[in-house]
Amino acid sequence: MRLLVIEDEPHLLSSLAEALREDGYAVDEASNGEDGLAKAMMWDYNAIVLDVMMPVMDGFQVLERLRLHKHTPVLMLTARHSTRERVRGLDGGADDYLPKPCELTELLARIRALIRRSTGQAKAMVTIGDVTVDTVGHTVTKGGEPVTLTAREIALIEYLALHRGRVVTRERLYEQLFDENESSLSNLLDVYVSNVRKKLGHELIVTRRGLGYSIE
Repeated sequence: MRLLVIEDEPHLLSSLAEALREDGYAVDEASNGEDGLAKAMMWDYNAIVLDVMMPVMDGFQVLERLRLHKHTPVLMLTARHSTRERVRGLDGGADDYLPKPCELTELLARIRALIRRSTGQAKAMVTIGDVTVDTVGHTVTKGGEPVTLTAREIALIEYLALHRGRVVTRERLYEQLFDENESSLSNLLDVYVSNVRKKLGHELIVTRRGLGYSIE
């Protein structure tokens, strides 16, 4: 899963991005509204964490322009949390609104909920045959037994599980597994798919030649 954090306070931006990466997300960063909007338009993120109080272009302006073209889930994270501000953000197209300071656990839970709703998956647990994917705990079991996967392998299986029944292109998977600061080798995706198949069963991930991968 790939996220974008738009926040003009350097320390908060860095700490948020680090915490999200530790939770298994690929994270891009933007320190102002203009750069954030440019990245939001360029990539298809699973969710965007958007500050309001920024110079040049504030969060409301970013949201307004983004909504002309994209429906990416947006969580507004800001110190401006009066009822009027919350209503303005939600009516302007935000999917959620969380005041600063906030607990990291709540922020992570709200991001997970946004991603689940955007993919039509209401529950945190996704079961495919004897494989169960826990999108909250980022764990996978097979036949009731825990399976050890790397963070990147879990990210791969979570994304395919949340988009079950749909073919996901290789390009889309690359975008979801790697952030803007990572250099990805062309064969890495094949390596991750191969590793997941060895651990969870070769029939779990189906290759659609010339198209991508899917979980039926």
